[in-house]
Amino acid sequence: MADPIRILHVIGIMNRGGAENMIMNLYRNIDRTRIQFDFVENEGEAAAFDEEILSLGGRIYRCPRYRGKNHLAYSKWWNDFFQDHRAEYPIVHGHIGSTAAIYLSAAKKNGCYTIAHSHSAGKGSVMYRVLSYPTRYIADHFFACSTDAGISRYGSKVGNDHERCQVLNNAIDTQKFVFNEDAARKMRHQLQIPQDALVVGHVGRFVDAKNHLFLVDVFEKIRQRNSNAVLLLVGDGELRPQIETAISRKGLEDAVLMTGVQANVWDYYQVMDVFAFPSVYEGLAVSMVEAQTAGLPCCVSANVPQETAITDLVEFIPLESGASHWADRILQRANDPRRDMGAAMTQAGYDIATTSQWLEDFYTKVVNSRG
Repeated sequence: MADPIRILHVIGIMNRGGAENMIMNLYRNIDRTRIQFDFVENEGEAAAFDEEILSLGGRIYRCPRYRGKNHLAYSKWWNDFFQDHRAEYPIVHGHIGSTAAIYLSAAKKNGCYTIAHSHSAGKGSVMYRVLSYPTRYIADHFFACSTDAGISRYGSKVGNDHERCQVLNNAIDTQKFVFNEDAARKMRHQLQIPQDALVVGHVGRFVDAKNHLFLVDVFEKIRQRNSNAVLLLVGDGELRPQIETAISRKGLEDAVLMTGVQANVWDYYQVMDVFAFPSVYEGLAVSMVEAQTAGLPCCVSANVPQETAITDLVEFIPLESGASHWADRILQRANDPRRDMGAAMTQAGYDIATTSQWLEDFYTKVVNSRG
């Protein structure tokens, strides 16, 4: 049997986040006798998925974290890496946007086929845009989680060229997320959430883009109208102390449950009644795919791409309408019945079995076409 084609994925760190979960969903489901994933991560602490990557047959390399002042050393690391490994990696799939022009250029110079992948529609800082801009002239192919994410990162010429820039759906194992009443009751009991409580849920990293502080303001309004409401926050990040302070100042400690990052995130969607997603900007977030698969009514920022509305469960609400209006809409949507959306999400192309097969075929076709 021939050795599998090894694909090098370049990512900051393989902790549990939207892009990282998507990559691991693909990795677990792809035929690893044909395609194998290896990873370059930033130097530093071990990541949440590292042990699983190694168990699946992947390799992990550590590169310096780019800090601007180490530009020459960072570039040298990549040039040296591809000098040593050029024969091993016919394809380099890049997920770090800021330095993609550096590492994809080094990969291309050494004969690799290069892919840039956009996971967000946010513009990023001025420095990010300056560093990222040349990528559109370097990569051989482009993926994005949504059309908006492609245009935002690569410009309209590339982003609207659907042969060069393709939307790769943030697919999941849909059956894990389908709503189950028994599972919901058991999980509420485990989390010590009353069975009759109204649970407003959010899944995402504690970063500015996710807008948790606004969500806390919204929840304060909800509690004023429903003293039996609970805010369930699944995730973690650098803004956690600020969010905890805001919760404490409003006297909401007993009504907010912060679970941290969870491997079995599908269980947490079961206990929610409404999914609130007030992001300042987004691509097409994995959590929005998960929430809709779980049959949750979703109150979503109007800044989130329209493509996020895969089903009729999504209601877009302007952030400018304020916390009180958001609270009104969430309380109204809490009365919506839960539905089994597994078949609908699969038909829409968001089941991981379909997406992993497509990507496997894409990689194979590229390698075969290059001899």
